[in-house]
Amino acid sequence: MSSAGGRAPGPLLLLLLLLPALPRCAGRRRGIVNRSVPDVCATCHIHATCQQSGGKSVCICNYGFVGNGRTHCQDKDECQIGASKICGNHTLCHNTHGSFYCVCLDGYRASNNNKTFIPNDGTNCTDIDECEESGLCGHNARCVNTEGSYMCYCNDGYKLENGERSFHQDGNIVSCKEIGCGSPPEMKHGYIVGNYSLLPGSAVHYECQEGFYSSEGKFSYCTANETWEPATLSCKGVDCGVPPSVSNAHPTSVSGTTYRSEVTYDCARGYLMAGGSHTAVCNAKGQWDGPDLVCKEIDCGKPLLIPHTKMTWDNSTTLWSRVYYQCQEGYYFNGDRNFSECTIDQSWENITYVCKEEELFSNFSIFNETCVRWQRKTGRLGMQETYTFHILGQRLDEKMFSEDVIFNISTSEDNPKVCLDLNSGSNYVVNITTISSTNITVSVTVAIQTKDPPFPEVEFVAVKGSAPLLRLRKAEDQNGPISLYQVIVLPLDLQSTFICDSFAATTFFSNTTDIKGYVAAEFRAKDVADNMSIALGDRHYYGKFYNAPLKLGEEYCVFLRIISEWNKVRTQSCAVWAQIKNLSPTLQYMTAVGLGSVAAVCLILFLSFSVARSYLHSTVHPPPAAVACEAVHLSTTVDVAQAGIASSFLETETVSLL
Repeated sequence: MSSAGGRAPGPLLLLLLLLPALPRCAGRRRGIVNRSVPDVCATCHIHATCQQSGGKSVCICNYGFVGNGRTHCQDKDECQIGASKICGNHTLCHNTHGSFYCVCLDGYRASNNNKTFIPNDGTNCTDIDECEESGLCGHNARCVNTEGSYMCYCNDGYKLENGERSFHQDGNIVSCKEIGCGSPPEMKHGYIVGNYSLLPGSAVHYECQEGFYSSEGKFSYCTANETWEPATLSCKGVDCGVPPSVSNAHPTSVSGTTYRSEVTYDCARGYLMAGGSHTAVCNAKGQWDGPDLVCKEIDCGKPLLIPHTKMTWDNSTTLWSRVYYQCQEGYYFNGDRNFSECTIDQSWENITYVCKEEELFSNFSIFNETCVRWQRKTGRLGMQETYTFHILGQRLDEKMFSEDVIFNISTSEDNPKVCLDLNSGSNYVVNITTISSTNITVSVTVAIQTKDPPFPEVEFVAVKGSAPLLRLRKAEDQNGPISLYQVIVLPLDLQSTFICDSFAATTFFSNTTDIKGYVAAEFRAKDVADNMSIALGDRHYYGKFYNAPLKLGEEYCVFLRIISEWNKVRTQSCAVWAQIKNLSPTLQYMTAVGLGSVAAVCLILFLSFSVARSYLHSTVHPPPAAVACEAVHLSTTVDVAQAGIASSFLETETVSLL
């Protein structure tokens, strides 16, 4: 392109065109001349940290790693110096990438209760007492803790089947076998007297239980083959003879006449039970206990009151007596029949005999069991009205009980409601009458159901090693009369599954082979005094139940059950009374056993010397052995008697009471 004069551009124009490029060229030239200093921190290894040292940057490997910090930082194996040195005694060391951790050997636990630890806080490994675990060594064996482990040993009187002295339950089933003949044979209606040995040649002495007798042999011997010879003891029950007669009653069932046999009675027709027990039991002395059944002639009491009627009757209230009703003047009859009879249930028949008149209220109903409500007629709404309540109460099973209450209320409510104070287990007739010129009456029958007796108030007892003395507190009849108190003994492991209304295996002498609890005592409510006491296992009868001795080594729980029986309905409440663990023989009992053994040895020496004396015809001085035994006997009589009392509520491990 040419200028206006047609001339080419001059040097000045070229210089102007080159000026924008000069700075870029100058910059590149300066970059080539001035070189930058290398960045050391940028060259550090991934497991290293850049630190300043003497004014210079230095790469140092992180904790747990070793190397030059730039080209390599490899893991440091802290466990190489030994687990006991870095982690402590009884440990294992585990190396990790850049660190390590410690664990305790089997049989030890960390003091910080964690599975792993790093010993920078004083954590160490302590021995675990494996014997704290119950039943670790199985039956008939005991556990002994060792450093980092444990060992099992058979109890006294037992040995290992493989002949070893000790064993370790590592998943293998190892059992301790009883030494010698083992447990002696059980004897029906019999029990073992005194102590005995399991070794061959030893003997077991049996005696019959109370109420049984035997004229045959009473011993069983352990043979050389480690088996017991069968004892010839046969315990037979005593015979009480013909059952007793009861006035106005007859027997309905007879199980026999021997010990513990029962005879059940029932009142004759026209009579009802007024008290006492239906059952007679043959006792250990060959006599009948009970029955104390009292049968009274049926008496229905006053006839039912029917509003606005006149009664015609001869004042007789015995069985099949009859009363006739007739409506008063101004009322008319509406019902099925005009008479009621005294029935076998000792109550007058309910009849639908109604004398009607103009109603002043309607929709009469019962709610909440003891409350009544009704609706007033339209013409009487808002007006003050007075009502008379006449309440008659009776109980079928308690003829002496009677309620006859009359009271008035005034109200202007259109839908009145009244709640009554009624007793449980009772039948009521409620008559409501308006106090006006018409005196309209409405009647309704209310039946209050029997409620559970109050929860027993007991002082809970938890003992170890001995049977406790339990104190019984008398309960209040707040839900109706209380009939019975029962003391129930169960294995401790059945406490959580016990059902209060269960009546299975009610007696210690149950026919079942494996008794899961029993009733040890029963008291009638009228015989219970507040704060009376009972000793478990005292071998006495309470009611028809036997208070059996408790077995050593067993654990028990004791319940108190309160029972109410009304109108052929039975209700009950229970409470845990006691827990008994680790029953063991008392010191007095062990003393009595030892002294008994000394007396037996002295008796044998005395008899031996007597036989020798008969051959020598010597009658001048008594044998020294006899004098010594007599002295021992005299000095130990009091101790043995005291020990017998202290230990009479327990059984030894070798006694089997049926």
